[in-house]
Amino acid sequence: MNSLDGIRILDLSRVLAGPWCTQTLADLGADVIKIERPGAGDDTRSWGPPFLKDDQGNDTPEAAYYLGTNRNKRSLTCDISKSEGQALIRELVGHCDVFIENFKVGDMARYGLDYASLKALNPRLVYCSVTGFGQTGPYSDRAGYDYAVQGIGGLMSVTGERDDLGGGPQKVGVAVADLFTGMYATVGILAALRHAEKTGEGQYVDMALLDTQVAMLANLGANYLVSGKTPGRAGNAHQNIVPYQVFEVKASPQALAQEGAGARDHLILAVGNDGQYAKFCDVAERPDLATDPRFMRNVDRVKNRSVLVPLLEQVMLTRNKADWLSALEAAKVPCGAINNLAEVFSDPQVAARQMVSTWQHPHQKDLKLVSSPLKLSATPVRQDHVPPQLGQHTAELLKEVLGYSDLQIDSLKHQGII
Repeated sequence: MNSLDGIRILDLSRVLAGPWCTQTLADLGADVIKIERPGAGDDTRSWGPPFLKDDQGNDTPEAAYYLGTNRNKRSLTCDISKSEGQALIRELVGHCDVFIENFKVGDMARYGLDYASLKALNPRLVYCSVTGFGQTGPYSDRAGYDYAVQGIGGLMSVTGERDDLGGGPQKVGVAVADLFTGMYATVGILAALRHAEKTGEGQYVDMALLDTQVAMLANLGANYLVSGKTPGRAGNAHQNIVPYQVFEVKASPQALAQEGAGARDHLILAVGNDGQYAKFCDVAERPDLATDPRFMRNVDRVKNRSVLVPLLEQVMLTRNKADWLSALEAAKVPCGAINNLAEVFSDPQVAARQMVSTWQHPHQKDLKLVSSPLKLSATPVRQDHVPPQLGQHTAELLKEVLGYSDLQIDSLKHQGII
């Protein structure tokens, strides 16, 4: 039994924000029907290398990017540019609870697949549109991509090293505007499903990457609105807390052996309150820094950041990473290593939390993928369907959902509709 058993989702989204949303809903038990273009499919199928290898070590058509965003779904190919394909989608809508798409504003209306048209067929339908800038406003007709939205939405103005230290605009390493929009869309869809359950009435969910990006500015957005001061880039430092940043530490013997005299190592020190700061000073054997009135309270440490941080930089260079982490963790001072992905996936905590799952893919046995982070005690997430091959479930779904015969399916194939 899964949380969303009995919920069927017709997914016309592709690339990342929409598929990230529907992957989460699929993990929770929803039956997600992924609609893809015949012969091509989701754009991310070809976004490689790396591609999944077959038993002979040859590349398959499945890019790792696609595999990471489409587990637990079923794939049905349908050409929605043709009237017969549009009719097929409308027929499927009558058997679905949710419809999600991320086409440009106006495209769905041209196909007769807009909310007004589909609501007339299924009044309980929850219809979610994911676009760069939303359905209204002066930018609504623009194509919106994560990279551009990170810039327009202010994230790149506060990400990266300080300008006075040679920094400049920097995007985040993964497409966070897409990913956050996918998660917000998941929440919106679940809320709309709850409303439909109580009232029998569906609704329209209008999700925009720019809206999400502005919302996720979080404390920095609030800082600006409250103070009127425009925050800038702070590198690895926190705008409101000191010391809360990356520090260089003494290179470990292993690093020196591998890299020589130029070896460098770092760790994160994340002191969140005055008590933790006092504990840090004890570990650092610098009680004077704990009792100095310039540094006793966080508000004073922030004001005197330019004085305190250089002092701490010298202190942190006195021990290597392993020594600091051991001592700080024992004292309950928040800190952390800076791992590369090889280190992440070999981390014992990541293993203990089962954040890597193993799947049996037709092209590769024991395919390892990142797991859902959702851990529910009564309704655990699914691990039923490996990310589907293009059109893998087309005939199965047309028979199961619509009751089509083999003759009808063959006719649609002959016409190039599926």
